[in-house]
Amino acid sequence: MGVVVLEAARTTTSTPLPNPPPPKGRPRPSSTGYGGRERESAATLTTLLATLFVVLISAAPAIAQTAFTPRDESPDDFPAGAGRDETFYACTACHGFRLVAQQGMTRAQWDESLALMTRRHNMPPLDDKERAVVLNYLEAAYPPRAPAGGRGWQNPFSKQ
Repeated sequence: MGVVVLEAARTTTSTPLPNPPPPKGRPRPSSTGYGGRERESAATLTTLLATLFVVLISAAPAIAQTAFTPRDESPDDFPAGAGRDETFYACTACHGFRLVAQQGMTRAQWDESLALMTRRHNMPPLDDKERAVVLNYLEAAYPPRAPAGGRGWQNPFSKQ
């Protein structure tokens, strides 16, 4: 009886397994028919996408902060007043002054706009004296205007 068990063990181990391991250097065949390469492809694609994401994220500030050159604008094109030149050059470091001239806001709204540009768009912060000069000019030259329809102040960037 012991011989039979031993014989059965030899027979069991010499019988090929239904799914034997692949030879060295070859991937195991898969049920999808791609020879197991879909995992390699997925890993490669994931790595490629992650690399692309990192490159785009690191390049975004450089793309977003391209220098603006005010070619057709000069401080003389805008209402005269104390602080006009300082305000013009503080604003045109990033965008045209016509964008500013189209607005009409209260002092608090202009101050909030400066804070937003400093916080979100990397505008260099103005010291207290410069900020006061800029806000005085903006408040005097571009006060709030009632929009058509009499609905009060409207955010110029919101969809209406």
